[in-house]
Amino acid sequence: MLEQFIPSPGVETNTSQMKRGADPVGSPGELPDLLLIERARGRDARAAEALMRRYNQRLFRIARSILDDPERAEQVVQATNVRAFTSLEHCEPNGKFATWLGAQAFHEAHAQRRTAATSRPRANEPAAATTERAAATSTAATAEVSSGSVALGPKDLEKAIDALPEVFRTVLVLRVVDELSGTEVATCLDLNETTVRTRLYRAQQRLHGDVVRRLRSDPAGVYELNPARQALIIERVFARLDLTAC
Repeated sequence: MLEQFIPSPGVETNTSQMKRGADPVGSPGELPDLLLIERARGRDARAAEALMRRYNQRLFRIARSILDDPERAEQVVQATNVRAFTSLEHCEPNGKFATWLGAQAFHEAHAQRRTAATSRPRANEPAAATTERAAATSTAATAEVSSGSVALGPKDLEKAIDALPEVFRTVLVLRVVDELSGTEVATCLDLNETTVRTRLYRAQQRLHGDVVRRLRSDPAGVYELNPARQALIIERVFARLDLTAC
């Protein structure tokens, strides 16, 4: 728990705008989303932090399944949180906060990927050839990961997942690694449930059986956001909120 926000060098903050009063019942991490959202709307920093700690891992996995750079995925988590906590009035009380937040991370990651793509030269390769090459790479990577492996570790699984086309990768990560329901994934990615089931099936077909079994039995550690990076993201979000608070 960040009992007191320590600003980044060169950043002026006014943390008095964020309330840090004691909770009358339990710790913020034990409170339901709706109560935390109401407190965060009143600029309660402990409530905002509890929500970030609850969902930043999921946001990171969504971003990381789209972007191949963990640091850029962390930037997506940070940007998503800043946008969310400055526009909580758009979060319907009866809606599911986690799904709303996840959808924002999904769109933010795609926006960052498009920005990166426009800043570098693009090879003239037919779409069919690109798809065929991606499939071949996925098959080779998953075979390499599982070949001769007694125990597959998180990094091995990440290597196999990274080789999948992104449309399959994100669904696989949310359904199998983050263990969301098909309905939640469909809402988060703005898809119908049939498409989610189809993409999950095709993702698993492209992966070696050992990889799928390991993912389903113990997905812990895959696309993991470590505690130190989590704390840094929260500090940066607090800094941005203080700077933009009215």
